[in-house]
Amino acid sequence: MGRVRTIARRTFLIGSAAILGGVAFGNYAVRRPHANPLATDLAEGAATFNPWVLIDGQAVTLITPHADKGQGVASAQAALIAEELDIEFGQFRISFGQPSPAYWNTAMAEDAVPFRPTDESLVAEAMRSVMGGVMKLLGVQGTGGSTAMADSFDKLRLAGATARETLKLAASQQSGVPVEQLETARGAVQLPDGSELKYTELAAQAATIEPVSDVPLRDPSTWRLIGKPMERTDILGKSTGTLDYGIDVRVPGMVHATVCTNPRTGGVMNGYDASEALTMRGVKDVVEVTSGVAVIADNTWRAIRAMETIQFDWGPAPYPAEQADHWATIEASFSDDHLDSQWRDDGDAETALASGATFEAEYRSPYVAHAPMEPLNAIVLVTDDAVEVWTGHQLQGLLLMEISKITGHPTDQITLHNQYIGGSFGHRLEFEHVKQAAEVANQMRGTPVKLTYSREEDFAQDFPRHISIGRGRGKVEDGKVVAVDLSIAAPSVVGSQMGRVGLTVPGPDAQIAAGAWNNPYSIPNFRMRAYRAPELAPTSSWRAVGAPAAGFYFDSLLDELIHEAGADPMEERIRLMEHDVSRKVLETAAELCSWGSELRPNQGRGVAFVESFGVPVCEVVEVTNTEDGIRLDKVWAVCDVGTIVDPVNFENLVQGGVVFGLGHAINCEITFAGGIAEQSNYHAHEAMRMYQCPEIIVKGLENGHKVRGIGEPPVPPAAPALANAIFAATGQRLREMPFNKFIDFV
Repeated sequence: MGRVRTIARRTFLIGSAAILGGVAFGNYAVRRPHANPLATDLAEGAATFNPWVLIDGQAVTLITPHADKGQGVASAQAALIAEELDIEFGQFRISFGQPSPAYWNTAMAEDAVPFRPTDESLVAEAMRSVMGGVMKLLGVQGTGGSTAMADSFDKLRLAGATARETLKLAASQQSGVPVEQLETARGAVQLPDGSELKYTELAAQAATIEPVSDVPLRDPSTWRLIGKPMERTDILGKSTGTLDYGIDVRVPGMVHATVCTNPRTGGVMNGYDASEALTMRGVKDVVEVTSGVAVIADNTWRAIRAMETIQFDWGPAPYPAEQADHWATIEASFSDDHLDSQWRDDGDAETALASGATFEAEYRSPYVAHAPMEPLNAIVLVTDDAVEVWTGHQLQGLLLMEISKITGHPTDQITLHNQYIGGSFGHRLEFEHVKQAAEVANQMRGTPVKLTYSREEDFAQDFPRHISIGRGRGKVEDGKVVAVDLSIAAPSVVGSQMGRVGLTVPGPDAQIAAGAWNNPYSIPNFRMRAYRAPELAPTSSWRAVGAPAAGFYFDSLLDELIHEAGADPMEERIRLMEHDVSRKVLETAAELCSWGSELRPNQGRGVAFVESFGVPVCEVVEVTNTEDGIRLDKVWAVCDVGTIVDPVNFENLVQGGVVFGLGHAINCEITFAGGIAEQSNYHAHEAMRMYQCPEIIVKGLENGHKVRGIGEPPVPPAAPALANAIFAATGQRLREMPFNKFIDFV
């Protein structure tokens, strides 16, 4: 039955994509470029060569459409353009631009096909090409899935090269010097006599020329910026507190608002009493929004204080009220009726496990909040003719569509001023806060409304990481792992997230098993099944989505089997690895940490390997078992992203991902009582403390031939590596997160 579903799944998806990409729209439609949004209302004397470069008499402006959530992607995108355009940091401005199909994400096709990233067969690559065409036709603009660099690497360099060659042609026409004799450097075209024409001086002439289409890209040996340490364009502002995030934006004449909606997310509001709030200083009004109310005041603090006085009559939760019932629902979902897909069926696991000694274990991963430092916020101004929005968001095009539903304005009358985001981890893929701001602003047309969530409302209305359970069996023979059978049950995070915007995604949810089914090990008998549980609390994409849970399950099970076999945890992983690039990651990690070297008493090391979003990552965690609890001493992390754009930012992102993964594995969970999340602020969901943070050593490899992103892949291996290290130091296996429920940390 599982094999049938596997075949049906692939046939359906491949067939659907082929129809969409090749028949319904046609090859011409797929090849046709989207209109350049910068060409609309282009000022006189200004030139644009493509959707990413705009030059006028005053400045060079580079459009970096991927949302910057703290990962430095605005700076990295600009560097890709600047590399080919021959301009230096400090010689250009950055703009996030307006939402446009021209900024469709090419790399999202990678995760939209049912093939492992290591599968580069003709069928797999053809399918990715077809899905890329579908993404283009749909104009899907978005930042997520660690796709920003994969999407940008070629197209933004090409954008810079196109602008460069067109500016050289403009300089040739203006100076009379043949193009072949012209060079470019530092934002100017260099003439043979040593003089130069700045790009800004050539803008008017370039505006009269059709952009050059056949342009060469620079050989990597000549790169000035890519692969070299960079000072991010936002780092000075962030270091001095002068960079504006969405929460810092001010608009003349604006009022301030905060909201409170049913803490049983998705439940209704039966009634409320705001009589006391309306008498408080600074309060202007209390208005209804979907499932709750908004308080409007002359500043955010007064709005939040007034909200605290409102009495509500909330309806029940549309999901089980108590946490135990959530777990019970998952437990009951390991049945054929809930089988979502059989992702792997290598060898014959059923027969291999039918006789002889076998090993069994169960693993659990809880709900976890996104909890970024910047609370949700948005400014919306609605007039009869237009809508303006100031916020930071990752799905700009879809956001316009959601606002349009509320205000009635067509999307071409909606302007989005996308902002720097103070952390997201998937939080800014959601729309509720902007929709609520639009609801209030639509009732106050002509007045800008700035909506800011309280921290408690941010926690209460978060759509957390999904809950799941993994059940594994395995077998060892002659000191080797010979069979693995892993089943994972969870609600569909993709179904929950897409359902909130009225979209249905056909086929199975790959995120239930992501980080497990796609591992590049060659285990003789390996079966991987995913079971879709009924919807529980609404969930959303959380950093690395399914891989932090499924990766924890698979690698923990593998480590336990290796221990049962009496084999070395690193050596057995290397032996089983069938993917050359991934094997090199493991080997490098072993060399980097001097695996096998003698440890001090009460010390232990654990290794874990998880591939997510096409990036193989190995992490080794070293801990000490002290009288007061487990101390994290050191972490070694090795990753391969194909090409490292900025080694400094790369190292920081890996270190941040390790801290994020370790902290949440140790300390964090969301539980429900009476249908309401019990954790209301950081005191109950604190992630990692500074004193707990270990030394983190990072090594980036570039053996893979595809460019990948690094924002999410360092997170999934952290939990299993830590659990495996704790076992090595104490003999105690941790199979459920958060770990602080079972042991103490210092």
